[in-house]
Amino acid sequence: MSAIAVASYTSCHAMGQPVEAECLSAHDGFSARYDLDRLKGTFSRPSHPLFGQSYHGKILVLNTAKGGVASAWMLYEMKSRDLCPVAIAFNIVNPILAQGAAHAGITMLAGFEGDITQRVRHGARLRLDPARRTPEVLG
Repeated sequence: MSAIAVASYTSCHAMGQPVEAECLSAHDGFSARYDLDRLKGTFSRPSHPLFGQSYHGKILVLNTAKGGVASAWMLYEMKSRDLCPVAIAFNIVNPILAQGAAHAGITMLAGFEGDITQRVRHGARLRLDPARRTPEVLG
């Protein structure tokens, strides 16, 4: 039996495979280069709201993507070691990080009406369906 969606939102952009997992949500940016300890699979920037938490197997719900080519390649490197998020949902994403997620095979949704980091609470279970461009909060 599939979990029931208690809330659903629509993104402007979406790619990847459908996924379902617990989320880490914060109104902060994301840089694979400066915010993460990619060997431990945790957020490592002390000032980041998700500091110390594991991103492995989680859906990240964040405000904006930071960084360029290095962050994009780091997504691929994280995926190659199977120590990566299963998906990322951004209010705002840059084309370089979107290409990095596509290359790594990491599901990504971006561009929501309203702030997705305020609508999805930290720790919620989500189902992302890129074909429908929807993140659903499961209850």
